Amino acid sequence: MVVASPTQIHGEKLLAIELPVIDLSGERSMVSNLIVKACEEYGFFKVRNHGVPHDIIARMENESSNFFAKTFDEKQKAGLANSFGYGCKNIGFNGDTGEVEYLLFNTNPLSIAERSKTISNDPTEFSSAMSGYIEAVRELACELLDLMAEGLWVPDRSVFSRLIRDDDSDSIIRLNHYPPMPILCKDKDSSSPCNHNRVGFGEHSDPQILTILRSNDVGGLQISLNDGVWVPVTPDPSAFCVNVGDLLQAMTNGRFVSVRHKALTNSYKSRMSMAYFAAPPLNARIAVPPEMVTPIKPALYRPFSWAEFKKAAFALRLGDSRLGLFRMEEYEQVA
Repeated sequence: MVVASPTQIHGEKLLAIELPVIDLSGERSMVSNLIVKACEEYGFFKVRNHGVPHDIIARMENESSNFFAKTFDEKQKAGLANSFGYGCKNIGFNGDTGEVEYLLFNTNPLSIAERSKTISNDPTEFSSAMSGYIEAVRELACELLDLMAEGLWVPDRSVFSRLIRDDDSDSIIRLNHYPPMPILCKDKDSSSPCNHNRVGFGEHSDPQILTILRSNDVGGLQISLNDGVWVPVTPDPSAFCVNVGDLLQAMTNGRFVSVRHKALTNSYKSRMSMAYFAAPPLNARIAVPPEMVTPIKPALYRPFSWAEFKKAAFALRLGDSRLGLFRMEEYEQVA
């Protein structure tokens, strides 16, 4: 529901909209229809009664807080290797930066166990907490993807979820810390408001299938539903925020939208979040289920592998569009 009209703030328009909040304990067909509607209209929604135990969440949040409370020199010992580990301000390999520090992991348990040795004073506890959290949010992601397939009337309800259940899934998880960034007004007599927010993680869409985000009670996430209009997402520690990735937009033939979003810092409080990015195996073929292609709605995207899409995504800047490279008309022109 729209609760306020756009207002101009430092050159950007903000629109106050409450994202759909879906109770997963409701009647199944109703829940699946609500999820499909949210994915079509917003690309984002929140879920409550999600089935992820509170103690699993709290345990992982505690480990995350313990790590980010360390000195910079201590955190540097877990520095990036083969794209995974600790990063600070630098995002990706193409010059993008932000006011963020993070830990990035492949979700493979053996990889987590090995990397935990440079992250925690108790690597066994860290590895156990991380693996338990990943297992729980992966199950949530699979359940949501099954509900989406049902709501889309796709006969094979596991058509999406089996891609992330695969043992070779390329899913990742990122723990984020956005330190407080106080900004003082240079002109105390200025009538214009001060911008108390810096960009923590710049404008982008997620390339994977689905993202499951958990954050603390500090705001900062914004989504772009229209060009130049940003919607602040109200923080809700009792819920998970879910968003459609580029691959899911392609696999639903454009019915679901992979929405651009960004994270801003807070002037006074740290924002902490944990993002699980559900991805298929590298060799997985990404294509639209045949039931979703008709003469009226022909295929928008050519089939491609996740490895092919990932390579294209990594070659671009954070805010660059990727899906356009795989649209059918681009493919037909090349062919």
